[in-house]
Amino acid sequence: MSSDNTAPSAMERTPIWKVPQAVLVPGLLLVGVIATSVMVVVSAIGQDPVLDKDMYERERLAAQALQGDERAKALLAALPANQGRNHAASPVVPK
Repeated sequence: MSSDNTAPSAMERTPIWKVPQAVLVPGLLLVGVIATSVMVVVSAIGQDPVLDKDMYERERLAAQALQGDERAKALLAALPANQGRNHAASPVVPK
């Protein structure tokens, strides 16, 4: 009495791309690669230019040669970014 009723189980009949758990890992990896690529492109396009130290010194010296309100505005414009951000709301130019 041998029975040849060995039908394939439900897992053997289901293609791998129709099993959500099997698609989840490669799908998450692909989403990570795409997100990283997008971040690299966005950061490369929006990067700040490298500042020229000589040009900064010329602008600072020219601003110091001015008088009154023009001098204050020019000195504020010539500040390095970290000092300018820290004193953006203050009405006085840091010395």
